[in-house]
Amino acid sequence: MPDHPAPPPPSTAAERPLKDRLLRLWTYFREYRLGWAIAVIGSLVSALTEASVPMLLKPLLDEGFTQGSLPVWAVPLAIVGLFALRGFAHFGSQYALARIASEGMVKLRRQLFDRLLTADLALFSRQSASQLSNTIVYEVQTGATLLVTALLNLARDSFTVLALLAYLFYLNWSLTLIVFLLVPIVAWIMKTMSRRLYRYTRQSQATTDELAYVVEENVLAHRMVRLHGAQAQQARRFDELSRKLRGLTVKAASASAGAMPLAQMAAAVALSVVIGIALYQGQSSDGRSITVGGFVAFISAMLMLVQPLRRLTDVIGPVTRGLTALERGLDLMAEVLPEPGAEADAGGPAPRARGDIALRGVSVAYAADGAPALDQLDLEVRAGETVALVGPSGAGKTTLVNLLPRFVAPSAGQVLLDGRDAADWPLPALRAQMALVSQDVVMLNDTVAANVALGAPAIDRARVQRCLEDANLAAHVATLPQGMDTVLGHNATQLSGGQRQRLAIARALYKDAPVLLLDEATSALDTESERLVQQAMARAMAGRTTLVIAHRLSTIEHADRIVVMERGRIAEQGTHAALLAQGGLYARLHSAARLTPGPDL
Repeated sequence: MPDHPAPPPPSTAAERPLKDRLLRLWTYFREYRLGWAIAVIGSLVSALTEASVPMLLKPLLDEGFTQGSLPVWAVPLAIVGLFALRGFAHFGSQYALARIASEGMVKLRRQLFDRLLTADLALFSRQSASQLSNTIVYEVQTGATLLVTALLNLARDSFTVLALLAYLFYLNWSLTLIVFLLVPIVAWIMKTMSRRLYRYTRQSQATTDELAYVVEENVLAHRMVRLHGAQAQQARRFDELSRKLRGLTVKAASASAGAMPLAQMAAAVALSVVIGIALYQGQSSDGRSITVGGFVAFISAMLMLVQPLRRLTDVIGPVTRGLTALERGLDLMAEVLPEPGAEADAGGPAPRARGDIALRGVSVAYAADGAPALDQLDLEVRAGETVALVGPSGAGKTTLVNLLPRFVAPSAGQVLLDGRDAADWPLPALRAQMALVSQDVVMLNDTVAANVALGAPAIDRARVQRCLEDANLAAHVATLPQGMDTVLGHNATQLSGGQRQRLAIARALYKDAPVLLLDEATSALDTESERLVQQAMARAMAGRTTLVIAHRLSTIEHADRIVVMERGRIAEQGTHAALLAQGGLYARLHSAARLTPGPDL
């Protein structure tokens, strides 16, 4: 199994101020101004009602119990009213919060997916499928929910702290000054802990990606793992990463949890000092400067201050995790460059090409210091001609085919379609001229009809049926539970190899492109499946320019021309009989494989 791609380098986001990091995300959430207004007003009202509770204690004790002048119904009615108002405000803020998070998440996720659809193909060699899907689906959702929730809680608790501090200052400004000592202490705790938590969170996400990739590898390669008895080896890989992730998770939890006891200790010290001074003031002035109701209200407000202050220290974790998750999405968006020409406008439907193909002096080098995959190659293919490409492994056959739809860019030379450089074609228009059937068939988790009509603005069911018939698959599709409306599942694994190949041919027939690319479409098939696929391929090739990569004589012997490649160059070309008569590379390959109709070349 290949080594998994290295995780992306850590973002420099931690080096940015928190304000800049939030502004970077603001563009995805700023449109929902009404939602923000409702959420902020609801949080403000909720905070004010919470701060109003100790305000009721002073008249209750001083006027209700001591003087007996307070109506019996007044305080209970006020308490019920306050809690009803708080409940309504809390509902409004939470509903608005859910709308803000979901709308912003949809916008960011859609931009990420759109970028993925037009991304330079090099991205898919740098990042695994599990990394990309985890970032686009889970990280964005988790990040948006965590961050928006944390920010609204931050706003609510900040309003609560300010309201309680204002009331404390009103009751006794000298005692309140002591309470203000908590503010810089809490700020220092939040700043210190957030740095540690951010670092551990980034490391945890990278390790999670690695762990997910190990699972993905073992799902895809489950047969090879069992065949080679590698279960214990793979279990060790999984355990090593699991233990690493466990350690990082514990460190992150300790960084988050450590803020709370520190803040509580600071609050306890301040509370002790305040109680001592308040008792001293009450005793030294015969109770005239501070009443029992005022003292109880002050202590209650101060005790109520501890809870939102504690939540303010706890908000470090959600904010950090939310920021980190969303920034991974933004980092991916910044990292992903669009495929050259992917956003070009063809100016309307692309005209149908004739199908003349020419390669002139084409070279392709995947590595600067490696041997070229293609080396100064020249080839002409006439419209409607069928050309088979054969040669030993590594000769450059697949690279040549990948040049035509610009899956690979030439290092030198030109690739021409109808005399026009492929680089000058708008990419959508160029690819509209080509259909591909490869050995590794890829199907979507959708219906048979949707897979056949892939990319079409609407599904023509009659046309789908004709294509299935031409691909020798209509009879089998008719036996499926919902016919052509049957959902195929993950990569159509419920179909046999030959049926999947024929479904890919039906898709190529539906596209009706003037150029057909067949990349070992009949390899690894049994004789009966090969016969059906060959018949379907013959119908697909009729009237089209066709390039065929194949190892089977039955696939290539009827080609108009056979091009034999070796080390990125054309060694010889001609018909099957002519090449055998020449006694060159093709004849040697033929002899070594002991070719008869059907075996591999």
